[in-house]
Amino acid sequence: MPPETPGADPRPDRPEYRVYRSRPRLADRLRRPGQTPMDLLRRRRRGAVPPGAPGARRSLRRRILKWGAIAIGSWILLSIVIFMVSAQTAPGIPSSADNALSGGGNLVTGSTILVLGSDQRPPGTHEPGAATTGPSRSDSILLLHVGFGTVRKLSILRDTQANVPGFGIRRINAAYALGGPALAIKTVEQFLGNGIQINHLVLVSFTNFPKLIDALGGIDITLKRCVSSNRFGGKRIALRAGDHHLTGREALRFARVRKNRCAPNEDDRARAARQQQVLAAMRDRIASPTSWPSTFIRLPLISWEAPRALRTDMHGPGLTALFTDLLTGGSGATEVLKPTGLGPGGSLIVPTSERARAVRQLLGK
Repeated sequence: MPPETPGADPRPDRPEYRVYRSRPRLADRLRRPGQTPMDLLRRRRRGAVPPGAPGARRSLRRRILKWGAIAIGSWILLSIVIFMVSAQTAPGIPSSADNALSGGGNLVTGSTILVLGSDQRPPGTHEPGAATTGPSRSDSILLLHVGFGTVRKLSILRDTQANVPGFGIRRINAAYALGGPALAIKTVEQFLGNGIQINHLVLVSFTNFPKLIDALGGIDITLKRCVSSNRFGGKRIALRAGDHHLTGREALRFARVRKNRCAPNEDDRARAARQQQVLAAMRDRIASPTSWPSTFIRLPLISWEAPRALRTDMHGPGLTALFTDLLTGGSGATEVLKPTGLGPGGSLIVPTSERARAVRQLLGK
């Protein structure tokens, strides 16, 4: 006769079965002896706060704050993802330019970035001196030395005389037209000398620039004197002295003004200053607490447009570090390389001593 199975019914008309006991949960182990789960449930119900009581209102506020924080965090996370996708899919720089960059340096310990704004315009533009087909000249030349929240800036006037490798003495902005960004990198490094090395390149697209400004909701500028341009692209800009709010197209026309009828004696330094004013206004638009509600709502759109206004060798993480440094340490004034005389064809002469001083200041030596 087989041994009787524990828990089995001895009656032959009932099926055999086994009895299993589950292990007690952690909460069951912590209960006082004799206390059951129903006792815990009854105690919770007795301690519940009636609707409308002060405790209930505090609980409601906590829930609102909790879900508000989750919504804000999700919006920021979405914007970061959009920025990374846009940065990874945006057009980069030519391989020749990438090969011309110097190795070393990073955006934490210190890196030198060359920013070139091309004067290539869309077809139909009638601005005097602007290229619409063929090679274009670098309309603005700016160096940034960025590292751990500090940004130092040096602007080189486009008419500055320089030795363009392989082409001899030319205006420095001709290097971009003659050999693209790769030759512009070599020309700037050779012109400044004193151990300067360009680690990264940023090409500013005039076509996409207004889209980023519009994504920001426009920019605010203050003028000490009026600005009145000739017509270009079928448009002209006329701004009185004082405060102005500019759309993307208006800001682009303001930055492009070559001849200011309000100040006929202005030279290219005034134009470079207007371009810097636009960049500073964009930074202020993001960093100013008064703009934060609008900026926060527009954050995904800004995150998408920002990388597409540029062409660069830097991608998601690098661009994120660059924009962070520009926001936290990019409010200082831009140093302009000062010419001391005129060369052939009205080019600007910058002595070697001035270049050495500017490089030391740029690198923080």
